[in-house]
Amino acid sequence: MLSKRHAEILKILDTQGTVTISALAEAMEVSLETIRRDVRPLVDGGAVLRMHGAISLTSQAGEAPFRRRMRENATAKQAIAAAASATVRHGDAVMMDTGTTTSFLARALAGHKRLTIITNSTDAARTLAAGEGNRVFLAGGQIIGDSGAVLGAQAVRFVTGFSAAHAFISAGAVDGTEVMDYEESEMEFARALLSRAERRVLITDATKFGRRGLVTVCGFDGLDALFTDAPVSDPIASGLKQAGVKLTVANGSNPAETHQ
Repeated sequence: MLSKRHAEILKILDTQGTVTISALAEAMEVSLETIRRDVRPLVDGGAVLRMHGAISLTSQAGEAPFRRRMRENATAKQAIAAAASATVRHGDAVMMDTGTTTSFLARALAGHKRLTIITNSTDAARTLAAGEGNRVFLAGGQIIGDSGAVLGAQAVRFVTGFSAAHAFISAGAVDGTEVMDYEESEMEFARALLSRAERRVLITDATKFGRRGLVTVCGFDGLDALFTDAPVSDPIASGLKQAGVKLTVANGSNPAETHQ
């Protein structure tokens, strides 16, 4: 029979996807040996798959990477999206790129009316196309990977034909005074969005801070606002303040705590 701790393990796996044994022990405040003992009947029963010091739900073993990333830090991303969506008015024109946080933003905007959406995210386009009075423009070009991102020169040319009140971009990494990513095509599309909007907004969870990407999207002076889920380091906070970027730290209990 499964214990309360077994149920908690399954809940963590459902939310986070693959989790290392050590991270699971730390989260549940028990020893590694205790976690290994608790995991054993879940593995034997077929509910959990063991792999190289980590475990995942068997049902998620063949899941696409984008779907897995949608579960990672999902609560934080939902809080960020809720706070960011509150700054959008009915009838606004909104640009957004492809990413898990921008997908959550699309869901948070589902209650808005008469939006004009310009995006390269097939997920965001599909989410918002059914909104009341919405117009959705999806960039043309090659769809890359399981995320449904439309990228390439054609997508960049497409977006430069529009202008919008808001441009929301995600990021692969933020360090020093730079917003970075790992793919040149994603960087080029994000830059195009930022060049066509009155208000330039970065939405990203705190795990991206302190990382270095391969390509630079923009410096902090290329942003007007940043939404995240935890306080940033002093050097980053100082860089944001110097660049005049409005920082909003959002969480589930306090939707938006804003610092200048």
